[in-house]
Amino acid sequence: MIPRHLATQLQRLAPLFPVVTLTGPRQSGKSTLVRAAFPDYQYANLESPETQDFARKDPQSFLKSLGTHAIVDEIQRAPQILSFVQVLVDEPGNPRSYILTGSQNLAIADSVSQTLAGRTAVCVLLPLSQAELQTRPEKPTDLLDWIIHGGYPRIFDKKMTPADFHLSYIQTYVERDVRNVLSIGDLGRFQEFLQLCAGRAGQLLNYSSFASDLGVAVNTVKSWLSVLQATWVVHLLRPHHANYSKRIVKSPKLYFVDTGLACSLLGIRNPATLSTHPLKGALFENAVISEILKHYHNSYLRPPLYFWRDKTGHEVDCIIDDEGTITPMEIKAARTVSGDAFAGLEFYGRLSGSRRGILVYGGDDTVARDPADVISWQHVATYLEKHAG
Repeated sequence: MIPRHLATQLQRLAPLFPVVTLTGPRQSGKSTLVRAAFPDYQYANLESPETQDFARKDPQSFLKSLGTHAIVDEIQRAPQILSFVQVLVDEPGNPRSYILTGSQNLAIADSVSQTLAGRTAVCVLLPLSQAELQTRPEKPTDLLDWIIHGGYPRIFDKKMTPADFHLSYIQTYVERDVRNVLSIGDLGRFQEFLQLCAGRAGQLLNYSSFASDLGVAVNTVKSWLSVLQATWVVHLLRPHHANYSKRIVKSPKLYFVDTGLACSLLGIRNPATLSTHPLKGALFENAVISEILKHYHNSYLRPPLYFWRDKTGHEVDCIIDDEGTITPMEIKAARTVSGDAFAGLEFYGRLSGSRRGILVYGGDDTVARDPADVISWQHVATYLEKHAG
C-alpha cells in the first residue's frame, strides 16, 4: 500500500467527531486507506449484495452487529442507515465511532447534510499526489508520463499500463456509476460527452456548445455534467470574485480530476503522442490544478482555488485566495521560461496589487525570478507544503 497523506487527518478527526465521512472518486483508495488507518474497526462493505440487503432491510440490527467502532464502505448503497447512525451517536455517553466511505459526492453530501450535520467531518480522497508518490520507485519522472499516468493507485500497485487501467475504469464507470446516479438511456451518447469534456479541459464551460455538438438539450448537458461532478470525474474552477474595475468572465473552467483519464478519453496512450498533441498545454495545466486540489484536500482544507480572466482576454490560470491572501499562478508547459510568460502575472499584479506570483513550468529547475517564483512541475508538491495552507 502507498501511504496516503490524508491518513493523518482521518486519525486526528476520528476522536473529535462520532462520524468521519470519506468521499472521492471510485478506486482512489478509500477502502484501503480507512482499513489501514483504523485496523481495529469492524468492516462492512455495502457493495456486497448480502450486506447491502441486511443494511436496507434492518438498519438497526445491521449497525448493532458492527459493534461500537465500525467502517461502513460505499454508504450510498444504503443511505437510509444514516438516520439510525444519527440516533446511535446522539445517545448520552455515546461510545460509538463510525467511518463512512462513498464514491458519489452529491448523493452523500445530501444525505449527510440532512442527517449528520454537526456530527461528521467530511474528507475527500483524490488519486495519488506527487508528494505521495515521491518515494516510490515507480513514480513517473518524465513530465509527459506524469500526465498520462494520472494518480489512480491501482496503476502503481499492480504495475498496470495506464491504457489498460483507464479503459477498464471508463467502461465500469459508464456502465455502473452513471446508471446509479442518473437514468441515461443512451450510454454511448454519454461516453461521447465524456470525450468532448476531455477535449475541452482547461477551457471555459459553454453548455450551448456542448448541446450543439451532441444534438441534445442544454438542460441535458447540465444534468450530465452534474453526474461528472457527483462522481469526482471533473472539477469546475470558478472565476475569482474580485473584478478590480474590469469586466470579468462568469463561466467556470472545466478540469478533469485525473489527467490520465482525460488522456485515455482523447486516445493519448504514450508520451510521443502527447508531445505533439494540440492539448498538451491544457493537459499540463490540468495536471497542476489537480495537484493543488490534492494538496488542500489531503490537508483537510477547502481548496481556495479560482482563475481570473477579463473580457479583453487578460488571464491568470489559477488564483489561490487563502483567507484573503491572494497568490496568482501561471502554468506553462514549456521547458524554458521566456519573458512573455510573465505577462499575465505582471498585468494582474498592476491591477490588483497582489503579492508575488508563481509560474509553474515544464522544466527541471526551481528559481526565484522577477516577478514570480519559477517552479518546476516536479516541485509543485514540495512548494505547496512549504508555502500553502
